[in-house]
Amino acid sequence: MYHSKIAGLGFYVPSNVVTNDDLSKIIDTNDEWIQERTGIQERRHIIRGEDTTTSMGVKAAEIAIERSGVAKEDIDFVVFATLSPDYYFPGPGVLVQRDLGLRTVGALDVRNQCSGFIYALSVADQYIKTGMYKNVLIIGSEVHSTGLDMTSRGRGVSVIFGDGAGAAVLSREEDLTKGILSTHLHSEGQHAEELALVAPGMGARWVTDIIADNDPNDESYYPHMNGQFVFKNAVVRFAEVINEGLQANNLQVSDIDMLIPHQANLRISQFIQKKFGLTDDQVYNNIQKYGNTTAASIPIALTEAWEQGKIKSGDTVVLAAFGSGFTWGSAIIKW
Repeated sequence: MYHSKIAGLGFYVPSNVVTNDDLSKIIDTNDEWIQERTGIQERRHIIRGEDTTTSMGVKAAEIAIERSGVAKEDIDFVVFATLSPDYYFPGPGVLVQRDLGLRTVGALDVRNQCSGFIYALSVADQYIKTGMYKNVLIIGSEVHSTGLDMTSRGRGVSVIFGDGAGAAVLSREEDLTKGILSTHLHSEGQHAEELALVAPGMGARWVTDIIADNDPNDESYYPHMNGQFVFKNAVVRFAEVINEGLQANNLQVSDIDMLIPHQANLRISQFIQKKFGLTDDQVYNNIQKYGNTTAASIPIALTEAWEQGKIKSGDTVVLAAFGSGFTWGSAIIKW
């Protein structure tokens, strides 16, 4: 039995910065309203033709691979988390394998939205723990901007999300006191429709239905979110799954050196920080700059925190996420 360690991290965000004031020119909103409810000041949107979910994932992965010291030919498997694939099928995992020039290794796509990176991390961790693979590339990448309702009708959702990608290389660690100590995954499909995009979908409204109706008021192909309901569930599940991870490893809250929460809403992160009595130095948030990048948010934040020297050897790092599905999870890492 082995542990897995994060050997390399990288992230990429588009150069196109979209501020709250920029959005107020096309949507009935303003900077004060957005910041008060979400903490977001700006986000990145792709420029069509320059970036895609896959291309951003590749750029983040190239940085992570270089930093890991692992040669591309030694990558054994790819796990790609996203809710916004380039194509309905195939998923972006195989496109990354192609564009990075990897061997004909397996590529797995994870569709767990905001908790997607935690799920991808857990899958990769299990493959390494069992000895099946030695080096696994995991990616979280999202393009939200091209699928949002950029009108006043969609302002409750559209102001929140941004585009970007983060990646990590997981490698075998023989010292069982280091690396990923445990991961914890949950779901509650009872509330699936509270945060969802239902069309196009084979079970609801497929492309042919949308085209046939040609209804300009059809909102089924835009994201829907019951914001208050999601918030209330998120703060409960975040706390539960963080405590679950700590208890599984006989750790106390005081043992946390860095908490990287999914960047869903700054108010959620602040609520959790207060609940656990953590200082500003123990929690890393960057939603102010990037918005909610769903599966990409944790690897982007984790990479930035590491780059800034906020994560050091020997630190206990906690990752936690909650989102659409509902799905949620946590990971406890000894750096």
